[in-house]
Amino acid sequence: MKLQLALDEHKLEDALAFAEKVIDYVDIIEIGTPFVIDSGMNAVRKFKEKFPDKEILSDEKIMDGGYYESQLAFEAGAEYVTVLGVTDIATVKQCVRAADDFGKKVVVDMICVDNIPAKVTQMEELGAHILAVHTGADQQAEGRTPLDDLKVMTDCAKKAKIAVAGGISSKTIDKYVALKPDIIIVGSAITRAADPVEEARLIKEAIKKSQ
Repeated sequence: MKLQLALDEHKLEDALAFAEKVIDYVDIIEIGTPFVIDSGMNAVRKFKEKFPDKEILSDEKIMDGGYYESQLAFEAGAEYVTVLGVTDIATVKQCVRAADDFGKKVVVDMICVDNIPAKVTQMEELGAHILAVHTGADQQAEGRTPLDDLKVMTDCAKKAKIAVAGGISSKTIDKYVALKPDIIIVGSAITRAADPVEEARLIKEAIKKSQ
């Protein structure tokens, strides 16, 4: 089980400095969607240069231009790129094709997917590598968590690996690791913590205990 650090709201130099503090506890560094919009593939390149031993995810949430937009991430050094599960099947196919061509992986972000079991089956048939349960920030503000969706996902997924994101912290991590996803994604619980290093350590410790 891997810990993915989602960096969303930092500027590039600040993000690099922040990641340095918690890097010992992190397996995957996510260049989050706001970060990608602000800094583009330069952020992916800079993080891969600074942390060559860590995996990088470019959270592009692709909706069209699947091959080309995936290619941009992979050529910049990302191991993973995200495509939205609600997009057209043709786009997902192109993302998977690009990932296979580059020896990388596609993460299907399942935010706003209504019928998770059906979508899981469809994505696995297309060869998607990872399926990500995702309760967005706006949904979290209304009291939603990804826990119930994660239970559904882990029950119905047969081949793809599972990731989960949406307000997870050291206070709630035990509920998630109990369902044994492959990747735990944490953003603001670490980046906005009074003591980010301690928060990252506690989350990583809980992950290790569950394995």
